[in-house]
This record gives sequence, structure tokens and C-alpha cells, in this order.
Amino acid sequence: MSFILETTDMDLGDTPIENIFINDYMPMANGTYVKVYLLGFKYAHDKDDKLEVTNNSIAKHLDIPLDDVLRAWDFWEEKGIIEKHGSDRVNYKVKFLNLKQLYIKNNINMFNQKEEPKKEVKYSTQDLIEANQMPIINNMFNQIDYIMRRQTTPSEKKLILEWIHDYNMNPDVIEKAFFYAVEQKGIRKINYVEGIIRNWYDEGLTNIDAVIEHFRKSDEKYYRYQKVMKSLGLNNRPTKKDEKQLIDKWFDEYNFTMDIVLMGCETDKNVKPSVSYVNGTLKAWFEKGVKTVGDIELLDKPTEIKKPVINIKSKRPLANKTRFHNFEQRTEMYTSEELEAIAKRKREAHNQKLKGEA
Repeated sequence: MSFILETTDMDLGDTPIENIFINDYMPMANGTYVKVYLLGFKYAHDKDDKLEVTNNSIAKHLDIPLDDVLRAWDFWEEKGIIEKHGSDRVNYKVKFLNLKQLYIKNNINMFNQKEEPKKEVKYSTQDLIEANQMPIINNMFNQIDYIMRRQTTPSEKKLILEWIHDYNMNPDVIEKAFFYAVEQKGIRKINYVEGIIRNWYDEGLTNIDAVIEHFRKSDEKYYRYQKVMKSLGLNNRPTKKDEKQLIDKWFDEYNFTMDIVLMGCETDKNVKPSVSYVNGTLKAWFEKGVKTVGDIELLDKPTEIKKPVINIKSKRPLANKTRFHNFEQRTEMYTSEELEAIAKRKREAHNQKLKGEA
């Protein structure tokens, strides 16, 4: 007697992912790194010896460069949740560590060890006062308070100053990290924001243009929001829900390119630009069949107006001709002297007639 379990022709199985990964590790990574981890974990869970899996096959499956796969494993190894085995730079083995066991082990170690001293803050209260006198730093702190919906504490502000120094980050990049944490992830924790900044630093994203370009590759919709809001000068506040819906409509329903959308933004010359104003422009273009930047240039080209024919002598428009224009006036057959003589004779005949009647 034996027992046989039927298998399906399609892969309809399940891959269990620990909540520790979803809650603690996934938020700190970009989308590409998460996809690499999940696909690799699936292959490890399936344990199909007939299937040869390499970093090259993962790159092909996810349609991403091989270097992105290798960087992903470097990232997860740095976080301590995988181990790489082998000397080959590309074809090495990846061991996924048990996160539950790792969690328990770390907590036991923390319990057995004495409490580690807190990180020494490099900046003093006087440093913070002097930094606040700089407009760019003061504006950054004000923006962070607005984003966090609370006043940041002096110790938090000192920590933020350390980020600028340690990670060589511009203040506007620090602001963007807070924006991204709150707006996209819904997290208002200083440590989480520092994780974002650290990841950006690791990837060489130390200025705002590099960060926005990073969004283009990892988070297309968020990249669109940032480009539009920056074009309108509204990038100092989170994008509202209704604004996101309008921006999504331009790309998803109207199928406009970023160039067309940015040209639409340029039409808003109001003191207070708005996404709704630009929406009116783009909607009108869509209804007129605009599909390329060239179509917009044709719409802006002035139409040629036909001018009326002008009589050079009179400088007035010529009237429409009728059959009476063929009639030649009799006066055109006499000279001025002859016309004067005719008039004189008529006056004399008229005077003679009056005398006879008298």
C-alpha cells in the first residue's frame, strides 16, 4: 500500500514569508531588493534539485540588470538576514537565515549583556542654536515639523544635523526622506527616516535630482508626483490624494508623456499654481487630440487671417461690383473748360426765359 499526492502542472504553491521580514526589513529596502529576496526565498523553499537557479536566471526572471541582483544580496547580507557562500563573484550560494531564530537570539543576547551606552551626540545645544540661524537649516527643521505634524525635540534636531555631516546629505534631501517615509510609507519614526537616508547614501543618492531619478526606477508613480509638484513649485508639501488622482489620470488615461505634462505645468502662470489648473489645460489638449509635443506647437501656431483687398488710390476696401459699374458717366467725355461753357449757356438760357415770362 502506498500514498501518492497529485501535483499540479502549474506552480500554484505557497511560499511562507515571515512577518518579521515584512514588518522590519522590507520597509528599509527598495522594491528591486525586495523582489530579489522574495524570488530567491521561493527557490530555496521549493528545493527543486532539477532546477538550476543562478543570479543570472533571477535577473532574467525579474527583467533587471545582473548588477541589481548582486547589490540586493550585498544589501541583505549587510542587514544580517542572509549569508553568501562561495568565492565566485556571481555564482555563489545564498543561505536564508531563520528570522524567528535570529530574533530570539538577538533578544537573548540583549538580555544577557549590559545595556550599551547610548550613541554620543556630536552636536551641542550651542551648535543647534547656531545652525538654526542659517535659513536653509531653519527652513529644513520647519518643514520636518510640518511633515511630522509635531515639534521635533532638540535631541532629534541634533541627530538630524549629524545626518547632514555623516552622510554628506543636503538639507532638501533630508526633507525628502521625511516626505517619503510619511507620505508613501505612513511611518513617522526618526530611526526609520535614518534608515532611508543610510540606504540613499549607500547608493550614492546625496542630492535631490539623484533621489528623484531613483524614484523613477523604483517607484514610478511617486516619481511622477515629485516631478509635477517640483515643476509647479509645490514640492515643499505632501501631494494630496485628489492631486495624485489627477496626475495618475494624465499618464494612465490620457497616455501623456512627462514632457507633455511638464509643458502643461508651464502654462500655469498664476501666483499660486495648482494641479487642478494644469488639469484644465491637459484635458483641453486631450480633447483636441494632442499626442506629442509637436501637436501642442501646432495648436499654439496662430492661424492665418485673410486681409481684404485694398484700393491703392482710395485706401478703402473695394465694394462688390454690380451691373451699374459698367455705366460710364457722361462727364467723363468733357474737359473741365467744356463743362464750364455748357454750364454758362444753361444759366443764360434760364435767365432769358425768366425775362420773357416777366
